[in-house]
Amino acid sequence: MNKILDRLEEILISSLIGLATLIIFVAVVHRYLSGIGIPGLQDWLLSINLSWAQELTIIMFVWMAKFGAAYGVRTGIHVGVDVLINRLDEKNRARFIIFGLAAGAVFTGIVGTLGATFVWENGAHYQIFKWLGIEAPDLYEGPTTPDLEWPTWIVYSAIPLGSYLMCFRFLQVLLTFWKTGELPHHDHGHVEGIDEAHLPVDANPYDLGDNLHPLDLKHHNLGEDQGGKP
Repeated sequence: MNKILDRLEEILISSLIGLATLIIFVAVVHRYLSGIGIPGLQDWLLSINLSWAQELTIIMFVWMAKFGAAYGVRTGIHVGVDVLINRLDEKNRARFIIFGLAAGAVFTGIVGTLGATFVWENGAHYQIFKWLGIEAPDLYEGPTTPDLEWPTWIVYSAIPLGSYLMCFRFLQVLLTFWKTGELPHHDHGHVEGIDEAHLPVDANPYDLGDNLHPLDLKHHNLGEDQGGKP
């Protein structure tokens, strides 16, 4: 179940940033070409309405940021100042880490609850009752966005959904640390798809003086130094 949730989280974040980038690119090109007096093309471009592009990309980046924060907790890529904590002995260090993770879970849980209450009162209550066929004339229908005219409660749903997911990730990391004493760590120098066991030991990829490729056979590989096959 966790693997499915992890995969959905990654797909959502990557899809949002990819689509937002594409929309921004198309909108910029459209605005630039619309200012060029090319007969036929200019009229056609001016007939295309992309005024909604900025609003949509803002919404997408907000959703990406909220779910990206939860991804950061899971993978350990959030920026943190732990110089003092790392100087403590192992027992006290563990206590501070557990306290920090628990505080993060409590905070994001509170933000998620407040966000859910806001979304519920901002039109979600009315819409859900409408879907269920329940008459609720006194409920607040809620506003819509200026350009896309989407109900704002859908946009603001990123707050409770992202915050609750972040709260879950804090609890997940806390439980793992409680059991194993390990925290998620992200190596910024690691590149997916590169097998470090086959990288040369004495090759400097930044040194072009010898005109040798870093994987040239004249260099010694890790496998050879350890008695393995080249």
